[in-house]
Amino acid sequence: MSSDNSPLFSTASGTDVRVRFCPSPTGTPHVGLIRTALFNWAYARHTGGKLVFRIEDTDAARDSEESYELILEALRWLKLDWDEGEGAGGDHGPYRQSQRADVYRDVIEKLTAAGHVYESYSNAEEIDERNAAAGRPKQFGYDNFDRDLTDEQRAAFRAEGRLPALRLRVPDTDLSFDDLVRGEITFPAGSFTDFVVVRPNGHPLYPFVNPVDDALMGITHVLRGEDLLPSTPRQIALYHALVDIGLTTFIPRFGHLPYVMGDGNKKLSKRDPESNLFHHRDRGFIPEGLVNYLALLGWGLSADRDVFSLDEMVAAFDVVNVNPSPARFDLKKAESINGDHIRLLDVADFAERTIPYLVREGILTEPLSDEQRAILSKAAPLVQERIGLLGEAPGMLGFLFTDAAGIDFQDDALKSLPQNAGDVLTASVSALTGVSEAEWTTENLQATLAGALIEGLGLKPRIAYGPLRVAVSGRRVSPPLFESMEILGKADTLARLNRLSAHLSA
Repeated sequence: MSSDNSPLFSTASGTDVRVRFCPSPTGTPHVGLIRTALFNWAYARHTGGKLVFRIEDTDAARDSEESYELILEALRWLKLDWDEGEGAGGDHGPYRQSQRADVYRDVIEKLTAAGHVYESYSNAEEIDERNAAAGRPKQFGYDNFDRDLTDEQRAAFRAEGRLPALRLRVPDTDLSFDDLVRGEITFPAGSFTDFVVVRPNGHPLYPFVNPVDDALMGITHVLRGEDLLPSTPRQIALYHALVDIGLTTFIPRFGHLPYVMGDGNKKLSKRDPESNLFHHRDRGFIPEGLVNYLALLGWGLSADRDVFSLDEMVAAFDVVNVNPSPARFDLKKAESINGDHIRLLDVADFAERTIPYLVREGILTEPLSDEQRAILSKAAPLVQERIGLLGEAPGMLGFLFTDAAGIDFQDDALKSLPQNAGDVLTASVSALTGVSEAEWTTENLQATLAGALIEGLGLKPRIAYGPLRVAVSGRRVSPPLFESMEILGKADTLARLNRLSAHLSA
């Protein structure tokens, strides 16, 4: 097939854009996989096109329904919806490869009848022997030997009991495409040989079923990981044949997204905790923060702005602006961006989102009592400005939902206490005892303690208030001290100060 009559690539650019997300349901969702879903989703929403969600589940040994459910959970948690496909319906179903065997069989019959696919009986040993005899490097693999077998030769192989693989007859031309991320790429004629599309057992392979599904579903843009780039010329070769038999009229545009790297500039492995999407959710990432950071793994809204919303991403996203260089997953930066998004939340929304984490640590049980909700409502603004992950909320808020006897003084907090901590606590109790319940407010507490400790004892604030913080929360770092005392009330606050004083005297 010459380049003069090569099929054209898609020209879709607006509402006619159709992209797809087609994961294999194996294991838990990887951040690189979800980054691919995000970029496809953003491109569909930016252009007004459609996102198709289908499942590549032909590996019975590794695929699982549990993994499929986790993928759905991940997409829904991050609010990445789709227009067509598994769970949404559409005109091109079924959307699971395991249910499309009849589709693939029909396409193979048409390709065989048109001469694009042929039977191949060569085994690995024979291929190696022919390469050795021809002085051809072994790594070159198959030599297209079976392309022109006669009917008699095929019958003889069958008589031996051999079952044929089916191979695609690769065009004898250069195969070029303009990668949306990486620019012009050319695979010279002869750079790869005819490849297997159906195993001898009748099972079609990924380089066949994936492009066939894309063609039948009208996919115009294939945005996928850089690791799949080596398979692209084979898919384009197959598209030449699919266009010839009338299955489609165009080849999709390809864009290969950069690797997501971990520590040491190695590709982020599934074994790395940072690769597990739900590991980040469990630690307290919110959807807005994590999806913002995933967008930065190869793309950016502007050179001087890292924090943005999904809506802002959709308005600006174009795959041609994706950086082809590998993107490193920087956990500290991800946490910082997540903290920025936490601070953008409405206080009531933030408070509600901390509840699952407080329940998980046994601090609260659902349903919350009116008193617990009141405490959480008052305390939420105190910690919203200070945490980067919702998982930090139990450590920061837990002391507010117990009594003085339930406070656990942390070792590092006790070690931070000055030598005169006992004197500080005694003076504080004396001063606070005179504050009435009606006057038990943040402003009055601060004024009273400043008078007793800073003016009365001549202490610096760090020395004066450190013991009080440890007494009230059991921690060296806690929400603002005086506000916390106001929430706890007079009796509980004094009980906590007296308990630490007794602990130090013991």
